[in-house]
Amino acid sequence: MTPDNANPQQAAQRNTLVIGGTGKTGRRVAERLTALGRPVRIGSRSAEPPFVWEDPATWEAALEGAGAVYLTYYPDLAFPGAAEAVGAFSEFAVSKGARRLVLLSGRGEEGAEASERAMRDSGADWTVLRASWFNQNFNESFFLEPVRAGELALPTGEAAEAFIDADDIADVAVAALTEDGHVQEVYELSGPRLLSFRQVAAILSETTGREVRYAPVSADEFRAELKRQGLPEDFAALFQLILDGRNAHLTDGVQRVLGREPRDFADFARDAAATGVWDA
Repeated sequence: MTPDNANPQQAAQRNTLVIGGTGKTGRRVAERLTALGRPVRIGSRSAEPPFVWEDPATWEAALEGAGAVYLTYYPDLAFPGAAEAVGAFSEFAVSKGARRLVLLSGRGEEGAEASERAMRDSGADWTVLRASWFNQNFNESFFLEPVRAGELALPTGEAAEAFIDADDIADVAVAALTEDGHVQEVYELSGPRLLSFRQVAAILSETTGREVRYAPVSADEFRAELKRQGLPEDFAALFQLILDGRNAHLTDGVQRVLGREPRDFADFARDAAATGVWDA
């Protein structure tokens, strides 16, 4: 029986495994499921039992009693080996009774689409969430220190992106995990407007009360900076998705699932600035 036809009370009593449950979207998904009274298991290296993508021996314990999985992959679905890992895990999850899989994917990423196909081929009751760049990259991730330092040095030119809020992604993910009507759906998620990184820097300057400058750099310069920070240099390739304009349009995934508009970057920035996270 698929989850759409399963007894709702029985489905609510089964665990939801949230892979990346301490990350930007996973933490929010876990919090929302817990608030709904749904049992949650965090899938991460530090969890008990641990979940490690590179060690399939950890998968079975993490999936015990799970009826659904929120599936995120680090560092990115576009990286080599991701599709194979996602496919193997999805097949294993379905064999253990976790039929409903919700995959966080990326807009316009051909490599990510290979992982989507691998999940679909597992026989799961699947939903795909293709997200734009996160607002929270600026206060919880790799843009945090540059904002504090007052300079965003990025290889993005004047290209625009439809930044999406992690809270909106989490709300959509929870709906897909707990409600009927989302199986075999691909939702493309974007914010309400397109912004260049120069415009983002202007918004951050206004909300922090100090200058945050945008400084265009070359791809080679950016790779060198990633290496200096100990981050995968393959991240530089993801910026090409912004430069070629493939994602320079808005989508209605948030509206379709939640019946409301997505959160604007300026509202995110105002609230984040109030926490003091960007104080120099």
